[in-house]
Amino acid sequence: MKTKIALLILFISGSLFAQEQKMTDAEVATFKQDVNVVSKKIKTLSTDFVQYKHLDFLSKDIETSGKMVFKEPALLQWQYKKPYNYSIVFKNGKILINDEGKKSAVDIGNSKIFGRINKLIVGSVSGNMFDDKEFTISYFKLKGQNLAKFIPKDATLKKYIKQIELTFDKEEATVVQVKLLESSEDYTRIVLKNKVINAKIDDSVFNN
Repeated sequence: MKTKIALLILFISGSLFAQEQKMTDAEVATFKQDVNVVSKKIKTLSTDFVQYKHLDFLSKDIETSGKMVFKEPALLQWQYKKPYNYSIVFKNGKILINDEGKKSAVDIGNSKIFGRINKLIVGSVSGNMFDDKEFTISYFKLKGQNLAKFIPKDATLKKYIKQIELTFDKEEATVVQVKLLESSEDYTRIVLKNKVINAKIDDSVFNN
């Protein structure tokens, strides 16, 4: 019996290891180059998303869904459609919030942490986040995907976000999932799908 349990543990450990393997330096260089080439070509991006909010005290993740729209250099809208209507726009140094018609605004310029988070969100969408001065970064291979894990070096930011994980489609070299791990055991996982790149998007889309 003990032998069977030991073999089972070895099998599970081997399977987990096979799912996530650390990249070699050469693989990291190729991966970063591929992503940077693609991200420089992205002028606009629209995508559906499903967001899963994991809270340690809840048995089931909170699921929401909607649409995200990005236009370079830094126009970004997250529009939640289910189970409620709620949109957030990052525009001209401000965060514009529309909660079921109730509108408010936050000036990013008044908050260093908001500015950093805004940069993180825009970077995670475009895939342009490979800044060794800001993060300790590790790279892994998955089946058909690549994974980059970012640990903030800034102590203040680390209080809000412990780690960011970006999962990339291996062929397209674009982000397909964003995972934000908070300082607690809570995290937010956002899955991107039905992406449309470089379609014409009018600035009026970002009027919130």
